[in-house]
Amino acid sequence: MIRAVVFDLDGTLLNRDASIKVFIEKQYQRLNKWLNHIPKDKYITRFIELDNRGYVWKDKVYQHLVDEFDITGLTGDELLQDYISQFKESCVPFPNLISTLEKLINKNIVLGMITNGKGQFQMDNVKALGIEKYFKTILISEWEGTKKPEPQIFQTALDKLNVLPSESIFVGDHPEKDVKAAQNVGMKCVWKRDYQWDNVKADFIVEDLKELPLIVDKLSHNIKSC
Repeated sequence: MIRAVVFDLDGTLLNRDASIKVFIEKQYQRLNKWLNHIPKDKYITRFIELDNRGYVWKDKVYQHLVDEFDITGLTGDELLQDYISQFKESCVPFPNLISTLEKLINKNIVLGMITNGKGQFQMDNVKALGIEKYFKTILISEWEGTKKPEPQIFQTALDKLNVLPSESIFVGDHPEKDVKAAQNVGMKCVWKRDYQWDNVKADFIVEDLKELPLIVDKLSHNIKSC
């Protein structure tokens, strides 16, 4: 019987690619006094390139932008602080996020979340999506002192949800940090397809979050019938 579903955040619940595009355009407009010597499209494109889909922390990104575009009157740290304080205003959910979480809750499934990243920053984004209330536990790597793909953070989530790995599904977009890592602790894993990778060996692959309740039903049915 499946009793719990645990989610990644970025690229799984939060459409980070869409969010970053919304944010960086707002930032350019908000700080135009200092950035207007840079063509908007060029600033946006270069930020997205340097950001590398979130795998490069923003202190390095912004310092590079300051140097490359000869930005004066604003430091890299000030741009970083703007990112930290304002990104939550640009969070874009994936389609069917709320309805999927509600359907899972209505099936008496307990929900958890594991995300790598800075503690308050990630929690602000969870709150911006309006989904905090659905989760029994939310683990953020900075606050936990361990991160995906390390097994401890997965085991902590399972302990807090009071479920066994075999009773749980993990949903994420990263082949190693999400899919393989969750499988290594004995969880079933659903890969939320991301164009960056292919040939991912997950138990299930979904294009849309709305597919998850059917997977829960299928797995529960199969286990019951064994």
